[in-house]
Amino acid sequence: MNLIAVGTVAFDSIETPFAKQDRVIGGAATYITLAASHFIEQCGLISVVGDDFPQDMLNTMSARGIDQQGLQIKQGEKSFFWAGKYHYDLNSRDTLITDLNVLATFDPVVPSDYQAPDFLMLGNLAPGVQMRVLNQLAQRPKLVVMDTMNFWMDSAMDDLKAVIAKIDVLTINDEEARQLANEYSLVKAARKILEMGPKYLIIKKGEHGALLFDAHNIFFAPALPLEEVVDPTGAGDTFAGGFIGYLAQTHNISFENMKRAVIVGSAMASFTCEKFGPERLLNLTKEEINSRIEQFVALTDFEILVEE
Repeated sequence: MNLIAVGTVAFDSIETPFAKQDRVIGGAATYITLAASHFIEQCGLISVVGDDFPQDMLNTMSARGIDQQGLQIKQGEKSFFWAGKYHYDLNSRDTLITDLNVLATFDPVVPSDYQAPDFLMLGNLAPGVQMRVLNQLAQRPKLVVMDTMNFWMDSAMDDLKAVIAKIDVLTINDEEARQLANEYSLVKAARKILEMGPKYLIIKKGEHGALLFDAHNIFFAPALPLEEVVDPTGAGDTFAGGFIGYLAQTHNISFENMKRAVIVGSAMASFTCEKFGPERLLNLTKEEINSRIEQFVALTDFEILVEE
């Protein structure tokens, strides 16, 4: 299996200043795998759901090449559920409900077909769960990308740093980068985080784009100004799925190609914001994706005459 993704498959209830939607299909691994499915033929999924999760959605994911050998379905139990309310700017939100349900006792099992992936995406989960997946692999992937959040920095910092030391790319937002490094400057924060182990760091800044760092280089990718944002839930996970999906498609993990992957991830994330849940990812065409990527390129394509 070329790419394996670990994360939640869940339900969300989402309220924005403009609309509300109950029990939308959500979860980090849902967005990651659906985004990646536009670039690779098959992706392995490691997650857990209850028997309340709709079979038709699992069938849809399977039809898109998302292999479910690593998906546990717990009979008589409920899937992970999150409810949140966004503020007017749609960048900040309040968590109203978090019901772990099956996630509370989730013990991931890596199937034999998943033992030697080239690419591994560790979606936002407890660091202990992420580490258990890493420890079950027969060989280290070519590239391990990890997403996390400030909750784990508050509650499991030692475990989090242990996983960060074993991965290649860390993706977090600007607030989380500042907290993890205890630095306000994102450049200083990036330097400190890279010293923790990863070779690359992506700092997501929502509507203000994303930054890619390695030990010697910085790349900035803008966000596409959208006329209407319906629901930003899952945009970060979609970014991660587009990013690693493109890398898995091209089998090129150079910094130059990661710059392209950041643009691809940003383009995919912009689609997610246009509808509630992952709906937009289910009916995207290759032409739409290519056109959106070209829009991103046009945002920063310019010529300048420098007088000598």
